[in-house]
Order: sequence, then structure tokens, then C-alpha cells
Amino acid sequence: MSKMRTVLAGLAASALLLTGCTGEADDDIEVAERWDFHTRPDLGPPKVDIDSGEFPDDNGNLETFLAPKGQTKTDDKSWVGGLILDAAGDPIWVRENSGTLWDLRVQEYQGEPVLTWWEGLAETPHTAGEVVILDDSYQEIARVGMGGELPKDSSDLHETTITDDDTMFLLSYVKTQTDLSEVGGDADGWVWEGVVQEVDIATGEPLFEWRSLDDVPVEQSEAEFKDGEGTEDEPYDYIHLNSVSEDDDGSSLLVSARNTHAVYQLDRKTADLNWVLGGKASDFEMGERATFAWQHDAQRRSDGTLTLFDNHAAPRLGDTRGLRLDVDEEDKRAEVVTEYPAPDDRSSGSQGNFQELDNGNVVLGWGSQPFVSEYTKDGKLLTDMTFTGGSNYRAYRFDWHAQPTAPPTATESEPQAGVTRIHMSWNGATEVASWRVLSGDDEDHLSENTEVERTGFETAADITPHGSKIVVEALDADGRHLASTRVGPRSG
Repeated sequence: MSKMRTVLAGLAASALLLTGCTGEADDDIEVAERWDFHTRPDLGPPKVDIDSGEFPDDNGNLETFLAPKGQTKTDDKSWVGGLILDAAGDPIWVRENSGTLWDLRVQEYQGEPVLTWWEGLAETPHTAGEVVILDDSYQEIARVGMGGELPKDSSDLHETTITDDDTMFLLSYVKTQTDLSEVGGDADGWVWEGVVQEVDIATGEPLFEWRSLDDVPVEQSEAEFKDGEGTEDEPYDYIHLNSVSEDDDGSSLLVSARNTHAVYQLDRKTADLNWVLGGKASDFEMGERATFAWQHDAQRRSDGTLTLFDNHAAPRLGDTRGLRLDVDEEDKRAEVVTEYPAPDDRSSGSQGNFQELDNGNVVLGWGSQPFVSEYTKDGKLLTDMTFTGGSNYRAYRFDWHAQPTAPPTATESEPQAGVTRIHMSWNGATEVASWRVLSGDDEDHLSENTEVERTGFETAADITPHGSKIVVEALDADGRHLASTRVGPRSG
């Protein structure tokens, strides 16, 4: 399979420097061209240039989901928001965001596909936000946050997973006073304590809660304790939880903690700590190259292996990679099954994810480094996509079918005398195969001018109108009518 290089432009490097969440800023990032749509001048997503190749198609026609957020606080050229891209790299859905959007993906809720993301104040570890759930017409159907004694909008940006029971795994960081003398702080110091909850989406009630200080003391942290830390104004980020997933057929949970270099298995009923994988308190002997550091996204797979995105950086301790481990819980030993190495010497200091597709292929989102890669299950690189500047928390490929409630948009222009050009788009619609343009003296007496194949987010057609009224129709692959919209009177 050929290799694809893509440039998502219009993003400047991130200078937010959110501890454990974004990489270092790069002042030399190129700012390149954005899309300029006649129909949607309010949208200006970064352009995508595909130099060669494509993603494998043996999974079906999967779309790519990204949420670029690489901006500086003073850079008005940056672009922040959510993108769904088709196989050609053209946008299908664009959401420009005034704030930061994290973890854009497709999940299932109440038996139906939904689109989810976290949004809020992303100054980790002091984050404040909620998870947004949209149906397949892009209508918001729920907002989910922490429950119990914690404010609803105190959910952290790192986890948004919906379970088969219509619950959601959420994380939060809470300022907590504890003894920091073992790490060079005060006996009455302060930390960001990690909190895991499983929340019922419909009621908002927490069904499970675990607080990290109950089982993980501060001296197990791998994060440097810096001068000035450990106060109420600047608590020590000793654990930095970043993912929660089901384990043991749902009876346990796997929790990844970046700043202890460890994965914790928790009993889902009692919240007891069953075992620790990695870090200073590991219950497992780590085999050759099995040790990971600053990792994200720990998941148990159907074959029994445990996968994660091994950042191994910030500070850099080794190569960033995807990692599949055999975790023998009887012999207490972890061995490498497969590594998914970077195609070059990239090092991701933060963020990142490991997605396993239905056919076994693996998608890696490289977090603070602007790349998305796909591999075979045994570690062969198939595709590598790069976008300019910034970072993206997690990257995914999903099969997504959606039809917005908002109608299509169409505009009219006259690029030269006697030529009427119609531009048509429908932000978020996935089933449009072609556009039909009709015109006449009134909307009850329209005749077809042309039908043109959809050519991307925006499609153009040149016509000679039959009258002053022009209407465009979106059609699916079978020629069925999906929606229509009126084009205004010709401007002359």
C-alpha cells in the first residue's frame, strides 16, 4: 500500500503548553492555505493536500475524525474545531469552535450512532467542561458531566467513552491536601487528585467512583516536583489520569495514568485496586521493551492483549510507538507482542491514541505531533498522514452516516457574461452523491438544468436558467431526493 502525506494547513503551533496534553511550540510552523467556500464563507477549515496514496479501503468507506487545536493565544491565523474528512481528504463536516474541542468520535448511545466530543476550558489539569452528544442529524441530545459531589462541568477532557449500558466514563482532577514530604514538598501540600467516575448518561448519577490517593501515593509519581508546586494555587500534578476502559468482560476497569507510567486495574463493583502494570509499583515483571512511559489510551482487546499509545517522551525516554502487550496475570509478566513504530524520528510529548479497526488494522493518532497512521495488526505501516502545526488529542477512522436538519446552502454568481454559476454544499451530509439544479419562473413550474456529481464539500455547476427561480436538490447514490434549497434571484 502506498504512503499518503497530507498537509492540513492554517494551523499555527500550539503555545498553550498544557502539562501532559500539548507538545512544545514550534515557531517555524508553516501557515498555509485554507478553504474558501462560496456557500459557507463563515467556514475556513485548513486545506488538505494528498500527495500520494490513500487509506486502505478493506474496512469500507471510513471517514477520518480530527479536532485540531494548535493555536497560540495571540495568533489569529490559527484554526480550532472539528473535522470529518472523506477519502479524498476533503471536509464533510466542519465545526469552527470558539473554544477547544477534544476527542471527536463516533459512539453508540441508546442503540443509535452518535457524535461526541468534550468541550470546555482546557487548561489541564484544571479543566472544566462537559461531553456533548449529537445524533446523526447533528442535533444535541445530551451533555454529560461529573456527578455526585463534583460539579457537572468539572469533567476532564481526557475521557468520553460511552459503554454498552449507556453510561460514560469520565475523569476529573480535584485539588486535595496531602503529605508531599516524600517528594520534596510540605507535609500539608496540595496535589491534583485523579477521580474516575462512571456516570449514567440519562440521570447524571455516578455509578462508580475511584480517587487516586486511596491507592496511589504521591511518591509513585514520575513527574518532576518543581519549585513553587504543591501549593493550593499550584497543586502538584502527580498522577494525571488520561483514559478509562472496560476490562475482564466488564467486571473491571483499566485506568491509564501518565505521570506514574502505570495502568491500574480496578474492580468495577468495589473500586478496589486489583493490580498495577508499569511504574514504580508494578505488580508485573516487564519483558524486553515492554516498559512504557507517559502513555495514553490503555485498552484490552478481544484477543486478550493490552494496547496503549506509548509516548515515551516529555522528557523523551525512548521512541514514541503504539504498543501491544501480552499481560500474564498468573505469572505476573508483561511481554511485547507487537510494536507500531513511528515512520520517522517523531516523538510525541503528549496526547495520542490507539484505535483497533474491525479488520484488525491499527490507527494511531500521534497527539502533540500532527500525524495519523494506519498499520496492519502485525505492525506494517500502511498509511501516514501529516497535518501542519498544532496538535490533535485523538484521531479516529469511523463509518459515519448523517443528514443534517439544516438545509443545504446554495449561492449564485456570474463569473462571465451569460454564465450563471451555482455553488452547492451541505455541511455534515454524508450521503450526497450528486446535485440537481432546476429553474423556472416560479417554484411550481421548474425544469431541470443539470445534474452534477458531488465533487467535495462544495460543488459548482454552470447553467443557463429557464427563469428567475433556481432550486438545487441533493440526491443520494440511487438518485433519491434528500433535501433541497432555494437559490436567491440572479444578481444580474
